[in-house]
Amino acid sequence: METFNRILISSHSGWRWIVLILIVAAVVKMHMGWKGKKAFTDGSRKLALFTMIAFHLQFLFGWILYFTSEKVQFIDGMMSNPQYRFFMVEHSLMMTIAMILITIGHSKSKKKKTDTDKFKVLAVFYTIALALILAAIPWPFREALGAGWF
Repeated sequence: METFNRILISSHSGWRWIVLILIVAAVVKMHMGWKGKKAFTDGSRKLALFTMIAFHLQFLFGWILYFTSEKVQFIDGMMSNPQYRFFMVEHSLMMTIAMILITIGHSKSKKKKTDTDKFKVLAVFYTIALALILAAIPWPFREALGAGWF
């Protein structure tokens, strides 16, 4: 089980960079399309879809870790431990909300009739999700969380 957890933690940490690149690219593209009144192309649709799929995979890795990682401990006083509280409550809750926002944004955009409306919905939902994701990542400069760059 320990080897499995190490592989999963490495996958979760490494895949985060793919998700971040995709969501930043999607947010930039959707804002440019919305403000520039551009055509919602097949490339725009695929970027939004691949971003959602990549995040869903990351989310799946994370939920498996939630039940197998040593950073999640259901013990007395866990809320007074910054690392346990972060991973058990803050990280998991913010990432769940981000996943819901990305999914809803993608779904709503498919129902919109105009290209501008498609870009607008994706831009708004993905931007809010990105802000939550950035706040919820255990960045290395947050020493109390015991996380690294990979």
